[in-house]
Amino acid sequence: MRTAMRRAGWIALFALVLVWNAVAQDGNEPITVTDLLRIRQLESPTVSPDGRWLAYIVRQIDTVETEPDVRYAYRTHLYLVPTDGSTPPRAYTHGDRTASQPAWHPESDRIAFVRPVGGKPQLFVISLFGGEAEQLTDFRYGASRPRWSPDGSLLLFTATLSEKDVRRAEGTPPWPDERPARTAADTAGARPNPNGSLAEIRAWLARNEADGNPRVFHRLDFQGEQSLQPHLRFQHLYVVEPRPGATPRALTRGFFSFSGAEWLPHGRQIVAAALLDSTRHPDRARGSDLYLIDVDTSRINLLLHIDGYALFAPTPSPDGQWIAFLASPLADSGYAQTEIGLFRIDGRRPPELLTLHFDRSAGNLKWAPDMRYLYFVAPSNGGFPLYRISFFDLHPPRPAEATMPDTTTSRARFSADEVVRLKPKIERLLDYDRGVRDYDLSEATVYYVLTEPTNPYELYASDLAFKRPRRLTEHNASWLRTKRLSRPESFTLKRDTLEIQYWVMKPAFFEKGRRYPMLLEIHGGPAAMWGPGEATMWHEFQFFASKGFAVVFSNPRGSGGYGRAFRRANYQDWGDGPAGDVLAVASAAARLPWIDPERQVVTGGSYAGYLTAWIVAHDHRFRAAVAQRGVYDLQTFLGEGNAWRLVPWHFGGYPWDQETPALLHGDTVSVRDVILYNSPITWVHRIRTPLLIMHSDRDLRTGVIQSEMLYKSLKILGRPVEYVRYPDEGHELSRSGDPKRRMDRILRIYEFFMRYLPAETPPTSE
Repeated sequence: MRTAMRRAGWIALFALVLVWNAVAQDGNEPITVTDLLRIRQLESPTVSPDGRWLAYIVRQIDTVETEPDVRYAYRTHLYLVPTDGSTPPRAYTHGDRTASQPAWHPESDRIAFVRPVGGKPQLFVISLFGGEAEQLTDFRYGASRPRWSPDGSLLLFTATLSEKDVRRAEGTPPWPDERPARTAADTAGARPNPNGSLAEIRAWLARNEADGNPRVFHRLDFQGEQSLQPHLRFQHLYVVEPRPGATPRALTRGFFSFSGAEWLPHGRQIVAAALLDSTRHPDRARGSDLYLIDVDTSRINLLLHIDGYALFAPTPSPDGQWIAFLASPLADSGYAQTEIGLFRIDGRRPPELLTLHFDRSAGNLKWAPDMRYLYFVAPSNGGFPLYRISFFDLHPPRPAEATMPDTTTSRARFSADEVVRLKPKIERLLDYDRGVRDYDLSEATVYYVLTEPTNPYELYASDLAFKRPRRLTEHNASWLRTKRLSRPESFTLKRDTLEIQYWVMKPAFFEKGRRYPMLLEIHGGPAAMWGPGEATMWHEFQFFASKGFAVVFSNPRGSGGYGRAFRRANYQDWGDGPAGDVLAVASAAARLPWIDPERQVVTGGSYAGYLTAWIVAHDHRFRAAVAQRGVYDLQTFLGEGNAWRLVPWHFGGYPWDQETPALLHGDTVSVRDVILYNSPITWVHRIRTPLLIMHSDRDLRTGVIQSEMLYKSLKILGRPVEYVRYPDEGHELSRSGDPKRRMDRILRIYEFFMRYLPAETPPTSE
């Protein structure tokens, strides 16, 4: 009887979820551009050790000034909700007092989190029972990524030190000096004097350089995201007692960076990833290994090195006997997929790789508390499903204690041939039409932020096998109930030997018998992946669907989520192959009876800005196009953008390689020829489609000269072109830029399309 009642309860819950989704899809209000301000992004779900509470972060946009000068600000707040869903979520921070990166104390009675103070992140602690948060650190280097020790006596955190700070403590860097023909003796003992001896002039110049006026560059990777970076920065690990005024103690030091640090269960060691290579400048060094760091002595021991692999994201097992980790092969940069590895911490058996047969890139790895499964997320077929591997099938449980490994006899270095390649069963727990943004696990429950076609972010709970999901929040569901939304419909087509997946979204207020304009949206990367489980385009797609567009998007060759061969299919071919895939999708979609083939427009950003320019230079079906933050000249991109390594990784060489052979349409040519052929600027004279070019002033990922080159060329040619530049923004404008500029961007694209789209044409009679 009780079982039947319980089953009836779950059926009723599922029915309620279906009703929620139906209401969200069948409301009467359109998605508007200002609905961008209403979207709540949910992040960092973190379950308390006692399993009773779930902490998470809500990222929202607040109005900080009203008309006539409307200004907005991003705010992140800490929320708590009981895991049984008995009461609604409650905000624990408010206003401009933001919070991020929550971490539960082992006793489940308080939470550490990060809040900016004076421009630097610092650690705070707030009680589960409320009250004001207490600031723990006021550290000159900042403090982020808090992790409580197993007994709660210490907080581990990461701090970022400038090269100047590290030089002050450590002296000269260990790698060879990359400054040409200069030595420390050049200015030794000399007083700065612009009219003095050569040594005094050098001392005067050195003082100006030290003041940052001017900035002098010697490093290879001198471009950040929005500003130039003449000097390196290093991430180091510290511990601090959880009381105000306590002095942090350094665990690591030197001209190296440590990442992904986690406590081992015994609480006396920490595992982290780093590359401790003193022979090469960090800009030229590649890879990383796993290290054990003794908390009392700060002694660092190598835990694991595998020849030819970068190892990162170490994740200790609950019993402290195993380290799960992520591994990426160094030999295939630009196309390598991330694998899951296992290593017994005593080092007496070789490491194991578990996902070589999976042919997807794994990430966000977590252990089940009982160690029965390893969970992870992998982009796949347009979604971000959660997967799991049975650890017990690989290594049946045996009694063990969380003791410190004996690193004096353990082995840490392995060749690639020594790695054990296993093929465990991998269980997919969600469909491809949804996406898990982040998640956490308790003994019997998984808590996860879910993206769906009808809701970009909401928090759910389920049993570990995903058989009984339940929604815990309504941060977006509450306002989406009145909205008319469009659901993407999946299609595939065959091109060459590849199967291309694409989606079509009908206009939100679709009327039978009418024909609608088609917006072809292209993703960047080029290794990104779009689909119903991807959240970043949710608002833009729904906005254009509400404006009466058929929205079409796809994953052409080179996209992630379809395996290594598919991803590598754009090698030395950024233009013809991917553009052919996208245009084949456009042709297929345009044959739908309710789409008007005479009213097609196209847009994309970053690599998709590149592909938009390439397409309108080679195909003239589109009434208008918008190329955003793109790359148009691969030669100058090598020097202008911080993503410059895409050139050698994807084309096999550099613009000056006139001898290195490459293939172009079956003929052997040079790498230089392929790079020139694949640059849209080479074909700019063929562009006749009205083109809106968008870029941001501080975009150093692709660089503004790319857009200036394309715009000026088209102006010289007398073609219809408009150029928009956003001040104080970088490459992430559409995702995290100023909200007013984000809305301006969407409306400007819409307005530009409407200038050139003709009136609706009636369907032809059959």
